[in-house]
Amino acid sequence: MTVPRLVLLPPDAYANQVLPLTQELWAGARDLATYVRHTLELAHSPYGRRWYRTFGWYDGSTLVGSFKRYERTIHHERRRLKAMGIGAVFTVPEYRGRGYGRTMLATALDRAGEDGYDLAYLFSDIHPAFYAAIGLRELPSRSFSFRSDALPPQRIEVAQIATRDWPAIERMFARRERLRPWGFERSASVWGWIRLRNEHESQHPHGTATCLALRTGEEIGAYVLGVRMARRDAYVVDEFGFDAEHAGLVGPLLRAAAGDLRRVVGWLPPDGARRLLPRASVHRRKSAILMATALTPQGQRLIESATAPSDCDGVWATDHV
Repeated sequence: MTVPRLVLLPPDAYANQVLPLTQELWAGARDLATYVRHTLELAHSPYGRRWYRTFGWYDGSTLVGSFKRYERTIHHERRRLKAMGIGAVFTVPEYRGRGYGRTMLATALDRAGEDGYDLAYLFSDIHPAFYAAIGLRELPSRSFSFRSDALPPQRIEVAQIATRDWPAIERMFARRERLRPWGFERSASVWGWIRLRNEHESQHPHGTATCLALRTGEEIGAYVLGVRMARRDAYVVDEFGFDAEHAGLVGPLLRAAAGDLRRVVGWLPPDGARRLLPRASVHRRKSAILMATALTPQGQRLIESATAPSDCDGVWATDHV
C-alpha cells in the first residue's frame, strides 16, 4: 500500500500535468495555450520566482490532486506575519470522494507550521465545510451593490491608468494601508503580480478592464481598478484608493468608470474606504469566501481581530488568490 506524498512541481511540470485538467474550471474564455502561457508568465515573474509554488499530491506515481501556494506578509499590531495562501485546490475527478483533498491540505498545513508561517488562508469557491473540517475558519466575506446613479454626477477629468501611474498608486496604497488595523502588505513584486493578472484579465474573463486614475501633477489623487461587465449591466470594483484631499472625488470616479452601466458592485471594502460608498445592498458572498487558520499565537490574534463585528471587510478583491 502506497502512502500519498506531496511533491513540488516546477512550473513546466505543473503546466503539463495539471492545467489540461483544470482548464474547464479556471481558464474562463482562454484556450489551453493562453491559459498555460498566462500561468507560466506569473510563475516566472519576480513575485512568482520567489513566493509562488505549485504542488502535486501523488498516490504512488499517480497524480490525484494539486494546489498552488503563495506567500504574503500581513501587518497586524505592529507585527509582520508570515502567511501562506492556498489556491487552485483540485482533485482529479476519478479520485474524488477518497479523502485525497483533505489529506493533501492537512499535510500542507503541517508543513507550513514547521516552516514558521503564522497562518494559512484561502478563498473558498466550494462549501466552506470542506475546509472547516481541517481547521479553517470563515472570515467576513461580503459583497455590495448599488445603483450607479446614486453616485455624484460631478464631472471630473480622469484617464486610463498608464504605466507611469503605478509608482504613485503604490505610494498611495502604502500610505493608506499604514492606517489600517491589519491587511496584506504589497512589495514591488506583489504589485507586479497584480498588474500582470490585470493584463491577463483572468479574474473577470467576461468583462472589459477599466482602470481609471485622477491625476494631480506627478501624483494620483484617486484611482479605481475594475471591469465593465455588460452582461451584468455593472461595473465590478476590485479596488480603489485615494488621498485625503481627494476622498470626495471617489464617487465621481466610480461613476465615470461605470458610465452607462446600471450598477456598481464589488467586495465590501476595508476600513476607511467603505464610508465613501453610498448606501448599498450588502450580502455574504457565495464564492471566494476568505478562510484562515492560525499556526502561531500571533496568527490567532489576527484571526480574532479579522472576525470581530464590523461594517467593512478586511481585504480587496485584488488580494484574491
